[in-house]
Amino acid sequence: MIEYETDTRKIKEGQTYVAITGHTVDGHDFIDKAIENGAKKVVVEKDVEASVPVVKVDSTKEFLTKELVEKYSKPFDDLTIIGVTGTNGKTTTCYLTYQMLNELGAKAAYIGTIGFYCNGEKRDLPNTTPDILSLYKLFYEAIEKGCTHVVMEVSSHSLEEERIKGLHFDAAAFTNLTQDHLDFHKTMENYLKAKAKILNYIKPNGTMVVNMDDPHYEAFRKDGIALLGFGYNSNAGIRIVDANYTPVDTHIKFKDIGSEQNIVTNLTSRFNVYNYMTCYSLLRAIGYSYEQIAEATKNVYPPTGRCEIIPVNDGFAVVDYAHTPDAVEKIISSMDELKQGRIITIVGCGGDRDPLKRPIMGNIACSKSDYVIFTNDNPRTEDPEKIMDDIVRDLPYDNYEIMLDRRSAINHGIEIMNPNDMLLILGKGHEDYQIIGHEKIHLDDREIVGDWKKKHEPQLKRSSN
Repeated sequence: MIEYETDTRKIKEGQTYVAITGHTVDGHDFIDKAIENGAKKVVVEKDVEASVPVVKVDSTKEFLTKELVEKYSKPFDDLTIIGVTGTNGKTTTCYLTYQMLNELGAKAAYIGTIGFYCNGEKRDLPNTTPDILSLYKLFYEAIEKGCTHVVMEVSSHSLEEERIKGLHFDAAAFTNLTQDHLDFHKTMENYLKAKAKILNYIKPNGTMVVNMDDPHYEAFRKDGIALLGFGYNSNAGIRIVDANYTPVDTHIKFKDIGSEQNIVTNLTSRFNVYNYMTCYSLLRAIGYSYEQIAEATKNVYPPTGRCEIIPVNDGFAVVDYAHTPDAVEKIISSMDELKQGRIITIVGCGGDRDPLKRPIMGNIACSKSDYVIFTNDNPRTEDPEKIMDDIVRDLPYDNYEIMLDRRSAINHGIEIMNPNDMLLILGKGHEDYQIIGHEKIHLDDREIVGDWKKKHEPQLKRSSN
């Protein structure tokens, strides 16, 4: 058991409570509760009185990080750890890699946006990359359950805040860099520098896998670390030659260090070619052969809510997590290659997040879709009307409407579909909730589509007989 705890609700008898000063909550306010729950010592950065020994330090965050790295990180060296960073594609790439490793006979765990997957069990996580204490606990749990490999998403926030200190990657990947999180990083240059910090965590004999079709890939070179590039770029070690898509699979032709290969994946769309090839390159980097990977590929699928295609109303609904300008553009363009009818897009922007991307996303949605319904994503504490004003400001298009209630927007989108239309429901993907104010309410895009099908499609079938 790790000696330290920062959450009074999780304190076990005899542990040391570390009072962290957060953005909205100050751990010093809960010292009495920690002691009541069993803490035998407290670590603070303010003058306090307590009934147990008190250790005062300049920074409790720095103290905790140093103690965890020095006392608890050594067992991680026996694991094969894979990390993936980039604006888009982290979740699908990591989830595919996690599935592939298990198919290949390894025992792997996954840590990321859609939760913690280990030993056939899954639970939700509050962040893409959890705080360092939570992360260490997950690693210890993976070890206790016999895992030999851990695949994890590595966010720019976690790199900037050193949440992964003490971890060392056998292989890491950079997927791409597009506009996002500028409310935190302020500039794209800072955002890129944060991503590139992943190089500091790669083992001396490790490999950095990079998407050489992204203009920022040169930032991920470092002396002493092998670089394996993939993409359509002629200089890529794993070079994509061609890709053909259907609504249910993708055929990829590529050259692997000169040898021409073919693989069929259970994924569809252009951007999933990149996600799959990132996964393929990571597995090659840690020693698996083309033959092994090709065989395992037959049994892996994208995660829930990632380009998830649902037949509905004589067309298809596509539920996806796309919530950045680049991701929205890529999925609409990818579906445009598959469409037989119109593309109707439902999308919004999160509140209390980067407002600069809102008009960009509005422009992309309207320019690339036949029709757009703008609706709430997670408005959080921001006025939804203000978010919508930002999205549609100066839009030179009139092929859209605004419907703030997301459930109503999805139902309306289905109802206006013609045969063979594709309805893209973007922004929330796997999430089964919506955050309005400080309240998290149940709302699942896939469930709403399923409910419409249950209510209307039996009736449609009866009326057509």
